[in-house]
Amino acid sequence: MTKNFSQTAAFIWSVADLLRGDFKQSQYGRIILPFTLLRRLECVLSETKAAVVAESQRIAEMGLPEEAQEKFIIRASKRPFYNISPMDLSKMGQSDIKDNLNTYVQSFSKDAREIFEHFKFEEFIGQLADANLLYKVVQKFANTDLSPEAISNHEMGFVFEELIRRFAESSNETAGEHFTPRDIVRLTTSLVFMEDDDALTKDGIIRTIYDPTAGTGGFLSSGMEYVLELNPDAVMRTYGQELNPESYAICKADMLIKGQEVNNIKLGNTLSSDQLVAEKFDYMLSNPPFGVDWKKISGEIKDEHEQKGFDGRFGAGLPRVSDGSLLFLMHLISKMRPITDHAKDEDNSSNQGSRIGIILNGSPLFTGGAGSGESEIRRYILEADLLEAIIALPTDMFYNTGIATYVWVLSNKKAPERKGRVQLIDGSNLYGKMRKSLGSKRNEMSDDDIKTIIRSFGDFEVVDARVLDKPEEVKSNRGRQSANPKAEPAKTFASKIFATHEFGYRRITIERPLRLSAQLSDDAIETLRYASKPFDMVMPALYEAFGSEWTTDSYGDLSAVILEARAMIKADFSELKEKQIKDVLDAKLWQDQLEIMNKAKALQTAIGNGQFDDFNEFEKVFKQALKDIDVSLDSKEKKQLMDATTWKNPEAEPVIKKAVKVESPIYGAFSYKPTATHQQADKPAKIVEFQTDSDLRDYENVPLNPKVTTTELIESYFAREVQPHVPDAWINSDKTDAIDEEVGIVGFEIPFNRHFYVYEPPRPLQEIDADLDAVSTEIMQLLGEVHS
Repeated sequence: MTKNFSQTAAFIWSVADLLRGDFKQSQYGRIILPFTLLRRLECVLSETKAAVVAESQRIAEMGLPEEAQEKFIIRASKRPFYNISPMDLSKMGQSDIKDNLNTYVQSFSKDAREIFEHFKFEEFIGQLADANLLYKVVQKFANTDLSPEAISNHEMGFVFEELIRRFAESSNETAGEHFTPRDIVRLTTSLVFMEDDDALTKDGIIRTIYDPTAGTGGFLSSGMEYVLELNPDAVMRTYGQELNPESYAICKADMLIKGQEVNNIKLGNTLSSDQLVAEKFDYMLSNPPFGVDWKKISGEIKDEHEQKGFDGRFGAGLPRVSDGSLLFLMHLISKMRPITDHAKDEDNSSNQGSRIGIILNGSPLFTGGAGSGESEIRRYILEADLLEAIIALPTDMFYNTGIATYVWVLSNKKAPERKGRVQLIDGSNLYGKMRKSLGSKRNEMSDDDIKTIIRSFGDFEVVDARVLDKPEEVKSNRGRQSANPKAEPAKTFASKIFATHEFGYRRITIERPLRLSAQLSDDAIETLRYASKPFDMVMPALYEAFGSEWTTDSYGDLSAVILEARAMIKADFSELKEKQIKDVLDAKLWQDQLEIMNKAKALQTAIGNGQFDDFNEFEKVFKQALKDIDVSLDSKEKKQLMDATTWKNPEAEPVIKKAVKVESPIYGAFSYKPTATHQQADKPAKIVEFQTDSDLRDYENVPLNPKVTTTELIESYFAREVQPHVPDAWINSDKTDAIDEEVGIVGFEIPFNRHFYVYEPPRPLQEIDADLDAVSTEIMQLLGEVHS
């Protein structure tokens, strides 16, 4: 069978020899695929051709609507599609072949006709006619036997897949968007279906398989192939949705060839317009686009998240708009069949849950801290115990990207031994180099590589890093070679198993007190002559250039030098906007600042210019001085004055926020007695909370432990890891988790690489020195040659 379908595919693809020169290589598939489909449909329909033509002529006079006509003709066709034209490819003739072929295609039933429309078949027919190639191509296909007797539906599916593969490889600059490499498809399909091998071998099995990013249908075909190999009598129903019209046409054509109900293949954006909204599926496979933003459909996504919550698809959270990968994962989870108690449903399916295989890049593993959309999605998946395994794939496996990728396997019907646990498999070294790269795809997985992963997943056992029997990478011999080259790390394979909570943590906010010193010094007061940002740079420059001429009455008046001042601003402070330029040229701003400065000087007279290392004491003195000299400051003036006259000082006393009744140092309620001034030494201690210093704020990720309470978890961690190093720190108890409302925000991440990291000691210093000496000697020799 393999030889038969591969030879047939190669023969069909040889049409490319006719197209070469008149068409681009990336266009070959756009011609060969629809012609292959056309010929296959023609051969399949030949048996009932006469009956269909007769029936269509009979009912044409009845004036029935198209849907009613279709029912009559389908009955005569005995197939889910038909063609009412008496012509076929062998009868096209040469003179009117273009019109005849277009008429012939338009005579197909609606679903088949739509496929040719999405292929833009009529446009390519015109181009072939213009190149005088149409008749030759039509004759080539007319003489190719694609009848069911010569090649079965199953084999024809293989032929079409082989043609799709050749098409994808011939246009590899965009292949990755529409076509997943066959090795990755085989691996992912096996991971998803292998746990259900026993169920799939039973009689009367009916199963559904779904791909929301169907592309050209590779995953759907592979799923059918896997099940039918186990159980040829099983019934597989395929469902999918695809955004790209051409890929949609190829997928739909492939399903039509394989006898599937093509109404289940939809065109459109899965995330913004789910066209299978009420459906649930047994198996789901997907390779969504990596790192593609969802800005264009953000309105629809956010509305569903906010309005429907968990009744919709995106209740758990929304990832950042720059990467929609996790949206596809949540969409698939929403399509899972629920676990039911009754044995069987109406289609003879056990209806016991679903399994998912999805290919994602590294970003969904760890992007986003605690409380972020990504973290909340991971939290939902892990707390619901849906994640079975994540498999790291080699790099350079896809046509349009070389980045690291991972297969996520999810299920809501985990085996007992898998419950509450997740398996991580490092398959990043299971590959061989391709003889010829296809776009970014330079590596491929062999059957043995795939079996290694499948076996490890099936055994569900820890595999310590074992060295693989893989050839060493061929290194470039260009340039100077190191005398002591660094040994390449061994290529290993490993598997680890974790409890789901081990990927979680509680992020607590650690605060430190604000410690301020204050001093009404002459220099500090002088800075009040100028407003704060964005005027803090331009005003000193203007004052230096023009301020020497000002008197008390004319202070800030720049009207006499307005053009010169504006020119200076434009030249040296181009970041200022026009409104800001007008403000700084207005005398009112200068006079307001002069007033603040004069108030500060008056306060200096009352308070003095000594340094206060206890801001609490300074604030009392400051308030009393305002009363004594009868000066008032609005909030803006006070802030500017404080900013000018205070600074952070780790040796100063902490700034008190308020007094409280209950002491709790872990949560910021301290028994406090000031030490900065001897006048306060005899005052009793009081329980207070301090102002926080945002610059000293820190965060600690406390690993989750379901065996202890949250309080015990974070307090023991704080006492062990924080308090010994920073005794004045405390936990901010206002930062609580939105779901469990306990202190700290829960986060989840899966640091895959960290779990499989193997320490490599650096090269000995003697070897590095020897290399440096060799390089230095070589440089000196080259310099000597230049000078000589």
